[in-house]
Amino acid sequence: MKRLWWHDAVVYQIYPRSFMDSNNDGIGDIPGIISKLDYLAELGVDVLWLSPVFKSPMDDNGYDISDYDDIAPEFGTLADMDRLIEQAGQRGIRILLDLVVNHSSDEHPWFQQARQSKDNPYRDFYIWRQPRADGSPPNQLRAAFAGSAWELDEATGEYYLHLFSKKQPDLNWQNPKVRTEVYAMMNRWLDRGIAGFRMDVIEMLGKIPDQEIIVNGPDLHPILQEMHQQTLAGRDTLTVGETWAATTDIAKLYSSPERKELSMVFGFDHIRLSYHPQAGKWRPKPFDLVELKQVFAHWQTELAGEGWNSLFWNNHDLARSVSIYGDEGEYRLKSAKMLATVIHGMQGTPYIYQGEEIGMTNVRFEHIEDYQDIETRNHYVEKLAEGYSHDELMTAIHTHSRDNARTPMQWDGSEYAGFSEASPWIKVNPNYQEINVQQDQQRQDSLFRHYQQLIRLRKSWEILVYGSFELILSEHPTVFAYLRHYQDQTLLVVNSFARENVTVELPAIWQNRSCETLITNDKARQQLSETLQLTPYESFMVILSQH
Repeated sequence: MKRLWWHDAVVYQIYPRSFMDSNNDGIGDIPGIISKLDYLAELGVDVLWLSPVFKSPMDDNGYDISDYDDIAPEFGTLADMDRLIEQAGQRGIRILLDLVVNHSSDEHPWFQQARQSKDNPYRDFYIWRQPRADGSPPNQLRAAFAGSAWELDEATGEYYLHLFSKKQPDLNWQNPKVRTEVYAMMNRWLDRGIAGFRMDVIEMLGKIPDQEIIVNGPDLHPILQEMHQQTLAGRDTLTVGETWAATTDIAKLYSSPERKELSMVFGFDHIRLSYHPQAGKWRPKPFDLVELKQVFAHWQTELAGEGWNSLFWNNHDLARSVSIYGDEGEYRLKSAKMLATVIHGMQGTPYIYQGEEIGMTNVRFEHIEDYQDIETRNHYVEKLAEGYSHDELMTAIHTHSRDNARTPMQWDGSEYAGFSEASPWIKVNPNYQEINVQQDQQRQDSLFRHYQQLIRLRKSWEILVYGSFELILSEHPTVFAYLRHYQDQTLLVVNSFARENVTVELPAIWQNRSCETLITNDKARQQLSETLQLTPYESFMVILSQH
């Protein structure tokens, strides 16, 4: 495998609105990010992925872009962005921007033009259809944020497609002029010094709305290959696509180097294990560890040598991992370290979401009015009308609302958690006085230092980057254990997901080995016997001696 700089890199995702507010208007901003670069450098991350900072009416917190070439005033200026790229670069940190080109804002000049008349030159930048004979939408397509995916434009009497909010009209990727405009914009940002893009809902670009094909349309991969040729070819970039519908076979199409599409994709099979099979995240269910292990092992083995994995528990759309897979109470720190070790021990590029490195948890706002997320609010109304109870919905929201990830970063125990001196755009999680950066860094058993150590291990042990993956104890209900093999080395990673002590028997070949502990959230081990006695949420990585 050709070695690339991002193989041993670790990415840190920032949700700029919630990371750090420099001017005390209650909204995080780019100068706020700059003020925390030393913190991020100390953690050891190589790349910062910023959720969108472009000009936007903020209907969906910036995922509705009205100007791809300018910065939203609440986040700063282009000069601030240039300063961030430069000052991060001085610390060896690269910048990844969020590319949101399935749709734009309805306030983008292209759409403003498109809705003027049916023969406007920009009309075909978007997807328009005639109403059915009774005036209803063209078909049954639903929007991700509830309701029909079609909105009637009164002025021209046609419906436009919006797979998300009605303020996010879908761009028409069948139109070569759209593609040319987007590629030119991508090149302008790459020329400005960014290292690449995280590509929002990229699997939707090849959609065929008339056939209700939303993802993985026949033109998707030709479009991505054209995009690569026009923007990424000849540049040393990192690209990651958001692909909720990707199987491992589809992931290989995106990320096999010879296909020249993307570096990697986010696959979400493991995330969906806590969603109801039909009702989705609005009917949460406990995950099954045996299933979770099978999903990770499948992605690890299938992509080995043919593609590349993204390793993550968290992002701006997901619940906080310690609240879903760990224990946010008594064992919060220990289980958070275990979850970190699970991810950082596998092959792929790890992603850390802001606050994950201090064990931030889900938030339990009492009132629906305290939630700011458009998806949460819309689905609350829609599901109530469908017969869900208020209590049932609040349980689902407490578990899976996107706002769990979006409460302000908890820097210290002062009012508003050190994020701002003004009341933030969304309330701070009430547990900020116990869970914050300052508190964590004063602890002997700091979670931040555990992440720091995991990142250093990735830089110093090639087995963590290039070693093959082998799942062991596959049917064990509470222990996730696997081996990594590279050249003449073997690494064993053991993680207990249990709240109680557990005893497991190792495969005979690995019994009675001496070993070197690389990292643990409990006691270091020098020797493995026939059985392992594991304390609650115990986790360790050891290099096994050769017989």
